[in-house]
Amino acid sequence: MLQIDALITLVTVIDSKSFSAAAQRLGQTPSGVSRTISRLESQLGLTLMTRTTRRLKATEEGEWLLARARKIIADLQDTQEQLLGRLAEPSGLVRVNAATPVLDHLLAPLVGEFLDAYPLVRLELVSGEAVVDLIEERADLAIRIGPLVDSTLNARLLGKSRLRLLATKGYLARHGTPRDLAQQQTHRLLGFSQPASLNLWPLADGEEAGLRVDPAVAASSGETLRHLALGGAGIACLADYLTRDDVANERLVPVLEALTLPWSQPVWAVFYRQEVLAPRVTALVGFLADRLAGRVLDAAP
Repeated sequence: MLQIDALITLVTVIDSKSFSAAAQRLGQTPSGVSRTISRLESQLGLTLMTRTTRRLKATEEGEWLLARARKIIADLQDTQEQLLGRLAEPSGLVRVNAATPVLDHLLAPLVGEFLDAYPLVRLELVSGEAVVDLIEERADLAIRIGPLVDSTLNARLLGKSRLRLLATKGYLARHGTPRDLAQQQTHRLLGFSQPASLNLWPLADGEEAGLRVDPAVAASSGETLRHLALGGAGIACLADYLTRDDVANERLVPVLEALTLPWSQPVWAVFYRQEVLAPRVTALVGFLADRLAGRVLDAAP
């Protein structure tokens, strides 16, 4: 039968990319770590990784076992934490993964209040524009904007954020304010480099639900597009959670407001399927759901 210590060693070696680094993390000797991997390979009758003097890489069988080992370890850690924390005050580290704009505009302003309410909880906020594997990144929770497609995840809706077309008064003074779709298409449009679905704007184009635009400037981050718009580079389609203060202070003004469809992006807290979340994660999800509901995400009613 596979031993959990051997699986932990396997994951640590692959993540550390060397036996010596893994040994340091595990508090063992490099030779001890090497023997554990050798025994595991002998037990399975498989080669789990290729080793050279300069490189260590998992084989196809090693990658297969690695994915399952990560899940087993995460489940065991979750079980232990739930047993220890069922009657205890939420405590410990919560690792949160989200895109940089989400961390900056949604989470960062609330961290102080959360930690005041839960002083035994620690937070690690990791930014990334791409969707990541929560187990591989050792994240307890992710905040995602838009539709979800991963069926291995559970999710809680935190709120919705309205999409609007925005530009500066200075840009519109120089280039004119568009009055219809034809005029809008002559302007410099600011959009996302990927995925293409983010460049479907909430404007009715005949019978089509939404207008697909070809941006003159594309960026991977909504925060970058916000700064481009604030710099007068063109018209951007952005969510209210990013721009509510800019709109309130008239640094950005709505464009084609009468023609804009009432589209909103859902904001989700996502985590791996499990019957009960650790108390520290439950505390954070509940806090965010309470604070981010309704008006907090929208620039206007």
